[in-house]
Amino acid sequence: MKAARAKTPRRPALKKPSPSGQKDPVGVYCRVRPLSRPDQECCIEVINESTVQIHPPDGYRIFRNGEYRETQYSFKEVFGTLVAQKELFDVVAKPLVEDLIRGKNGLLFTYGVTGSGKTHTMTGSPGDGGLLPRCLAMIFNSIGPFQAKRFVFKLDDKNGVDVQCEVDALLERQKRDAMPVPKTPSGKRQIDPEFADMINVQDHCKVEEVDEDNVYSVFVSYIEIYNNYIYDLLEETPFDLIKPKPPQSKILREDQNHNMYVTGCTEVEVKSTEEAFEVFWKGQKKRRIANTQLNRESSRSHGVFMIKLAQAPLDADGDNVLQEKEQITLSQLSLVDLAGSERTNRTKAEGNRLREAGNINQSLMTLRTCIEVLRENQMYGTNKMVPYRDSKLTHLFKNYFDGEGKVRMIVCVNPKAEDYEESLQVMRFAEMTQEVEVARPVDRPLCGLTPGRRFRNQAFREELARKLEIRGGPINGETEEQSASEIFLQNFPPLPSCELLDINDDQTLPRLTEVLEERHKLRQKLSEEFAKNVLTFKTVLRELDSNVMSKENYVQGKLSEKEKIITGQKTELERLEKKIKTLEYKIEILEKTATIYEEDKRHLQQELESKSQKLQRQASDKRRLEARLQGMVAETTMKWEKECERRVAAKQLEMQNKLWVKDEKLKQLKAIVTEPKSEKPERPSRERDREKPIQRSVSPPPVPNAPPVRLRHRRSRSAGERWVDHKPPSNLPTDTVMQPHVPHAITVAAASEKALAKCDKYMLTHQELASDGEIETKLIKGDVFKTRGGGQAVQFTEIETLKQESPTGRKRRSSPSNADPPEDAADSEWTDVETRCSVAVEMRAGSALGPGYQHHAQPKRRKP
Repeated sequence: MKAARAKTPRRPALKKPSPSGQKDPVGVYCRVRPLSRPDQECCIEVINESTVQIHPPDGYRIFRNGEYRETQYSFKEVFGTLVAQKELFDVVAKPLVEDLIRGKNGLLFTYGVTGSGKTHTMTGSPGDGGLLPRCLAMIFNSIGPFQAKRFVFKLDDKNGVDVQCEVDALLERQKRDAMPVPKTPSGKRQIDPEFADMINVQDHCKVEEVDEDNVYSVFVSYIEIYNNYIYDLLEETPFDLIKPKPPQSKILREDQNHNMYVTGCTEVEVKSTEEAFEVFWKGQKKRRIANTQLNRESSRSHGVFMIKLAQAPLDADGDNVLQEKEQITLSQLSLVDLAGSERTNRTKAEGNRLREAGNINQSLMTLRTCIEVLRENQMYGTNKMVPYRDSKLTHLFKNYFDGEGKVRMIVCVNPKAEDYEESLQVMRFAEMTQEVEVARPVDRPLCGLTPGRRFRNQAFREELARKLEIRGGPINGETEEQSASEIFLQNFPPLPSCELLDINDDQTLPRLTEVLEERHKLRQKLSEEFAKNVLTFKTVLRELDSNVMSKENYVQGKLSEKEKIITGQKTELERLEKKIKTLEYKIEILEKTATIYEEDKRHLQQELESKSQKLQRQASDKRRLEARLQGMVAETTMKWEKECERRVAAKQLEMQNKLWVKDEKLKQLKAIVTEPKSEKPERPSRERDREKPIQRSVSPPPVPNAPPVRLRHRRSRSAGERWVDHKPPSNLPTDTVMQPHVPHAITVAAASEKALAKCDKYMLTHQELASDGEIETKLIKGDVFKTRGGGQAVQFTEIETLKQESPTGRKRRSSPSNADPPEDAADSEWTDVETRCSVAVEMRAGSALGPGYQHHAQPKRRKP
């Protein structure tokens, strides 16, 4: 069946998924250590068996809304200051040991600030062993009688295990015994008094249900993670005084089952609690610790003690280990003592201690980040990548969080007030960790052999040895295998001595004859009984055969019915699979269509947004244009109103002049008519004119017919030189009176080296639009020089500008800082000039004086 499609790539499926899909949350426990001094201030209180309360100390009180802030945190179980190590072991570590023997993995780690009792919880103290020695004691108490001989199980370098035959295991043991340093047998091992009290556990705790048909072997290894590097604490390095070699870091790899392991790590096979703890203590002496302001023996690395349990079933006879690698089960229990998180401003760390603290805090922060991402993925259904690879610690144990075993965490806290802030962060992390769920590991499959075969074989051997001892035969496993006929003959009466020492002996032969007759009779009886048993057995076989045949027929009928049902179900499954494939294809098409529609929708939304923005810009441009047009209309209206007023005033002045001329003529005519003929006519008007002279304009008299203006060219300062007149084809012709003209010039549309070689001067005609909307022509002039390479170069020297302006337009102010004069003053100024001018020149269409010019003049008043 095809897997469901998803938008994001699927993660690879877990190697051992739980068939029921059940998950267990990470078990988080809290342990509160006692105060070092009775007079110390305490900031953590145990409320009940699952809740603690943390409050700020007196010097660090936090108030919110006028209330004292106290925070409570819940755990799976809380252990107070008076709880013994055994009680903590029974609740936290004992279930992990039981799962280890049943073939399941487990992870137990202690977490907390420095000086909170993590190492004491894991290792213990003299007279009071911690979790680690108690776990070892429980393992060997449970599998003690069922342990395999040394080297029967052999670990390979790829995180796997093989089973060796007895011969190979014996050779390995002999090779080990031949080493220069003899190994003391575990039964006669002298316990180191330094840790003898730690492993002297008196309760003899063990697992009740241990598979007696399996053989077991225990392997231990001890590593530390220091500055994000992995080091083997059990590695034997040759001691060199001259050039001591530093320890080599190890590499993490992934085996064929996607489990992480440390390559080249020393794994020691141990047969007792004492031997295992001695190996641990040997590595513990190499672990890095240092004296800091907060702890006299502060762990500067993460210690990981791994216990591997290899187990395989016995064969059908219960004698030897089954030589099948598929039947071997390898489980692992990891006990982790994390280094404590610390603040450098409190520890006053410097140099290496500061770098160690930074790496410790970084690895713990990565652990916290991984827990946060796991929690977010499980709670919100996201598929974010968990950053296991950011730290060696999280990378090593990523399989546990992916469903390879149970995970337990013991949060160790110090209730003293100085650790309030660190303890608060630890509590928050622990509360978040409880919300992460880990898939429940599956049980190992059964081997299919008869259970109890070990003890049945042992009982058979004991009974056989007992009978042979009664009959005087060899005992204690020294007997050879006997045939069935030999065992049958041993049930006959013993033969008497057949030795004839005297010719007259008449007792030996009769006694022998009697014994033989008895044996013959016994044989006949046995033969008759055997024949009866054969007949009875044949009858039973016939009945059994008939029963078997009837049952076979019945079973065949049932099988045919079941086959029909299975065939129908297969047909239905095929139909459903086809339907599923069709639906998946339709879903895929719909998803693609939806994707296309979403793309179209996004494009349309973007287009709509761009169009709306464009419309908004056009609307704003339209509003600005309307405002500009309104201003231009208002300005143009004002101009035309003033122009009309000026024209009306000029017309009124012209009409007044005409009326004055007519009045003068009428007065002169009246004087002529009324004047007597004898008298000389007088001219009073002339006298009045002399008395009151008329103010005339200083402007020249009007010219009725102005001659055409002759075009004048500006004379060049270098008239005798040869010019290149560069006029681009994009220039527009202008109808101005003044036109640029250079005599003896070569006119070109594009500058060329051939033209430049013949001339000394260069002129470029450039046109651009001025600010008032008129075309402005610039003549850019320069000198032509020859270059060293034989080419031509132009060096520009000056620019001449030709510009056309309207005389009726208002003149621009040279400085914007000067205040604008009032409109009436400007109008009066223009009106006064036009009134004083007897000849006015204006731009009017259709004029004969040139482009847009018209001439008109006021008539000159005649003398009366």
